[in-house]
Amino acid sequence: MSSLNDFHGRILIVEDNTDIASLLIDFFTDKGHIADFAADGLTGLHLVTVNEYDVILLDLALPGIDGIDLCQKLRKDLNSTTPILMLTARDSLDDKLLGFDVGADDYLVKPFDLLEVYARVQALWRRSFNSNQSVISVSDLVFNFETLEVKRDDNVIKLNSIRLKILRLLMENTHRVVSRREIETYIWGDDLTESDALRTHLSAIRQSIDKPFDNKLLHTIHSVGYRLYDEEV
Repeated sequence: MSSLNDFHGRILIVEDNTDIASLLIDFFTDKGHIADFAADGLTGLHLVTVNEYDVILLDLALPGIDGIDLCQKLRKDLNSTTPILMLTARDSLDDKLLGFDVGADDYLVKPFDLLEVYARVQALWRRSFNSNQSVISVSDLVFNFETLEVKRDDNVIKLNSIRLKILRLLMENTHRVVSRREIETYIWGDDLTESDALRTHLSAIRQSIDKPFDNKLLHTIHSVGYRLYDEEV
């Protein structure tokens, strides 16, 4: 796999539209990546079993095995942790949430700009790289996954286990908005919880990591979810 500072990786493009696939293959090849191609879900599944990829670009509407089923098989049957960016014409919130529920890491609606695809792929690779590290940081907020110590500007921040899990999810996905449903599923699974439980935990996280500081990191995206990032960068 590639280094963080010089990402020239191997990418699998699973897309049944040959024009879109050719566009993506040419674009990523010109950027110095190796781009493999599958026109259907079964071929995509086979390629993942025999090759190691840095990122997978996955269409939803595929012949054979559709993108949702393929993503689920990769996560559950193959235990694949390769970052998956779903590319699809389906733009409803339910479709996006379903994609995240089965293990997608990011979602981009067609038609898309190639530079945005590239930026999303780079962000997914950074996240994948960081997930193998014991320490991750966003601005001056630092989380040590081994010691479970959180610091901001060298000030130790105390959080309970649920809030640590939420914070880690947000820090690993700083490139995108994380929906309320995705956070709830990540923390509690299918178990029902009090309607205000997540709001309470997020409020406590915000009080701990943001209130004492001028630069706010935890942002609420109205009617969508939450994103943790430094808007001044």
